[in-house]
Amino acid sequence: MTEDPTRSLRWFGGFAVLVFGIVPAVMLSMLVAQGRTPGSVGVLLIFGIPLVLLGLFIAVLGMRGGPDPELTSRRMHLSMALVAGADVLMLGGNAIIRMMAE
Repeated sequence: MTEDPTRSLRWFGGFAVLVFGIVPAVMLSMLVAQGRTPGSVGVLLIFGIPLVLLGLFIAVLGMRGGPDPELTSRRMHLSMALVAGADVLMLGGNAIIRMMAE
């Protein structure tokens, strides 16, 4: 039985996409819905949530694996990059907008 070299990347990458993608998007959505952050932060969600969803979709494709470990690795890296970009956009933009509002 051969050991899959991307097995840990698939599981930890999928976990990272959930923790660093879904949780911040939900947290920021709740802040906007409750009015605890400026309303213009909602515009960041319009662009950030599709990035998170695309990252989640590509992570699922990568987690399904396949015969080519290179393709699996590329998909997982792309999904984590998309989620990181969405985090910078949503959380960083929220911080900048809050600093400008005060």
